[in-house]
Amino acid sequence: MNQDLEQYHDIIEQLKPMINEPEFNQILAQVAGSVPKQKRFLLKMELKRLARPCTRLIDLRGHVDGKCTLYEYESQTHYLDDIAIDVFERQVRSFGEYTVGVYEAVSNTENNYRVMHKRQQQASAQPARNAHPTVPLSNNYTAPIMPFGEFAQRSEERMNYAMSVELFTENKKSMLATSVDVSLSGLKLKISKEHRFKIGERLAVQFRGLEHEYMLDNRQGVQYIIEAVDRNPEDQRLHLKRLFDVLMPSFDKFLESFIHGNKRRYKVNLDNTFDAIHKKTYEQYYIPNFISIPVYIESIDGNYAPRYALANDCNRQDIFYWNNEIRDLKLGYLFSDTRIKQCLSCSKGKQESYLYAFNHIKNDKVYFYSASDEELAANPSLKDVFLAYGSRKASWRVYKLQVQEMEPKQSHRPLSIADSISESVKRQNQPPTPRLMSRLRHLTHIALLTNITDTFNTQCFQKLPLNRTQLPQLKRFGHPRNRPPETIQVFRFKYANQRRETRFILRTKVQLRLEDVVLEGHTEDISTNGIKLELNSFFHQQADTKVHVSFPQLQNVTRKYDLSDLAYTVRQISAERSILHLKVLNDEQLGTTKAFFEELIKNNRSKLKAYRDEEDIPGIGEALRNIYANNVPNVAFFIRKEGAKYVPDATATWSSQNRLTTLLSFQAPSGTFNLQPLFEGINGPMDFIQKTLSHIKPHQRPHMSELFVAFDPNKSNPSEAIKSCFIEQLATQEQRQQFITQALEQGQFIALKVFLARTGRPDIDHLQSEINYVGVYAVHKAKQLEEKLWNVHGVGDLVDITDLVMNRYQFSTHAIRDNLEKQQHHPQKSIEIEQLLNTE
Repeated sequence: MNQDLEQYHDIIEQLKPMINEPEFNQILAQVAGSVPKQKRFLLKMELKRLARPCTRLIDLRGHVDGKCTLYEYESQTHYLDDIAIDVFERQVRSFGEYTVGVYEAVSNTENNYRVMHKRQQQASAQPARNAHPTVPLSNNYTAPIMPFGEFAQRSEERMNYAMSVELFTENKKSMLATSVDVSLSGLKLKISKEHRFKIGERLAVQFRGLEHEYMLDNRQGVQYIIEAVDRNPEDQRLHLKRLFDVLMPSFDKFLESFIHGNKRRYKVNLDNTFDAIHKKTYEQYYIPNFISIPVYIESIDGNYAPRYALANDCNRQDIFYWNNEIRDLKLGYLFSDTRIKQCLSCSKGKQESYLYAFNHIKNDKVYFYSASDEELAANPSLKDVFLAYGSRKASWRVYKLQVQEMEPKQSHRPLSIADSISESVKRQNQPPTPRLMSRLRHLTHIALLTNITDTFNTQCFQKLPLNRTQLPQLKRFGHPRNRPPETIQVFRFKYANQRRETRFILRTKVQLRLEDVVLEGHTEDISTNGIKLELNSFFHQQADTKVHVSFPQLQNVTRKYDLSDLAYTVRQISAERSILHLKVLNDEQLGTTKAFFEELIKNNRSKLKAYRDEEDIPGIGEALRNIYANNVPNVAFFIRKEGAKYVPDATATWSSQNRLTTLLSFQAPSGTFNLQPLFEGINGPMDFIQKTLSHIKPHQRPHMSELFVAFDPNKSNPSEAIKSCFIEQLATQEQRQQFITQALEQGQFIALKVFLARTGRPDIDHLQSEINYVGVYAVHKAKQLEEKLWNVHGVGDLVDITDLVMNRYQFSTHAIRDNLEKQQHHPQKSIEIEQLLNTE
């Protein structure tokens, strides 16, 4: 790019998606209105140059700090690394095809050796005196809070239109105002701040601007009531709702005709629709990637029982952990009436517990054991035995259980646009069917189960003394097989399936050959182009490895095909390195593999269950998803990329004031959270976010770590009040205990489980009606919003596990309870926490 145009880089990026639109010149004048005409002409020429189709092949091997792989686009073959692929796809979306601008952007990524060398030269040549002052940490990491599901639905279109109006109060006091927007049943006005109004006040409005232009004579005025008042230093905005106690058919007919005839000229007010698209997209990023299991609790006659669970690709394996030897789900063992009532007996915002579980296999049968904190406290002689013995087993699990109220009506999520737009919109705005609501009507609570098992808490429990003579007494925590739990139906919200084909559930034996090593296992699901399988042992190779798979059980049902040593390539490997996603390899056996599975699926379509076809009542998965989105108890956070850095983009929660939200709100502007504890530690920047998002791929299970925070709210500077570090930075158990002790002496100790995943593509199909609607009136704004949302790279969860951590490090119940309140400030201790860190 010409150096003279570098200063207009942001404008060029903003205009890229619009270069081929008919309204481009108009949008250029609007966006670059402050740019001199000569420069504006150069901007236009530069954009035309960048939009020219390109045929050059890109080979970044040896030119970037990253592993390059073969990448095909419209029969062209490139060699790109992960960062370049991301840039390539984003730029192609902007230009609509492979252009010169795409080529230049991919050739200038931040990990390109040439770009890095140039940046280093500029940095070394920059005098220190010209360095910009450091922005306060609290501003670097703030992100707006977006409660999911909170957006306005319009029952009719609202047109932006400024005209003079005269208001009359019930006391006949007159005042002038200007309209901001108008609809058939509502009006928004801008008026001087000197006037005082109250919600519920009745006003008569004379449309003076319309009277002058359209000879409209309506002496009695149109009756409205004030629904809201927004005040700011310059003026105030009145939100008025039309009252129809006095019928005015001629005025209604005129206003309807006026809006319909002028809405393209004056533009429809789209603020609520943009807000809805924005929030819904973040929901679409979050729902497929959270690791917790929402379980929906039914209450009948004062008794609580689990009924449904919401699954996604990240929590599915935690759900299936509770399958017995015949794949019968026993997750209901965890949600007894007694445990739910125990949680509900706690104060609001603290209706939670911790659960510990393991299973025991005897005579090929699975026996499940579980205990809550309260149950272990009621059996103190067995507490250490249960924790010590269970933590030594491979099946050991630790969960956080959170219970909160919900309402079945939260299942309805209409669009933000009115029924009158189209029949399709009207159908989508319809409430759930009576049949569906009858299945939800008794639901009163969500019990959120989060697997927080990790090496650190397991090792702590393993150090507890184990008296093996007491092991038979653990039977009281076992779940008798002859008393099955309540049945929980599992539903999956149908967000956009990023896979190219439907996967079918099929469990059959496989043998995977890697050179001379043969590993055995079984498939989890199949499709014509790939399989997902679970091995009985550890897979020691990396992704992209070529393997050969045999299907001994399937071979028994066919003589037409040879199902031995079929070639696949490994696409994904689970963190435990036992679950693999394989893709059919292009070789001479490709026809055999695809033909067999196509025939198998076709002939057994009625027997094979597709992952996308699990609902006995249409819409129940989406209904459960909507309910959960309106009741997220933890803090979801989203990360975007700016250059080479990952920075906070947004947060979301429905939680009220608690220990976690108090920490994140500290010295943060209203309506935002400060995510500084995730990025800045005691000894400076921490690389958890950067490192994780650089290595993890979309659709992989979230990466988990534990964060320790010492919080002293008596200090005004966030850098001094909040001192955090990830648990790996504290080398020994003694250092961790000492960190907690000193945090309690200075103020408050807070421990968080941090889950972080890489986002996939946003589910634009789910938002298509609203995107199409805004595209009619503001196509450039719609494309800008879409581009912004595509830049979200990471999504995560913050879960408060303070009480569990203090308990496992042997702090007393009294100390745990006292830590809920802010502690007294002791400045003489403030320097000691830094000395605990492992500074290798």
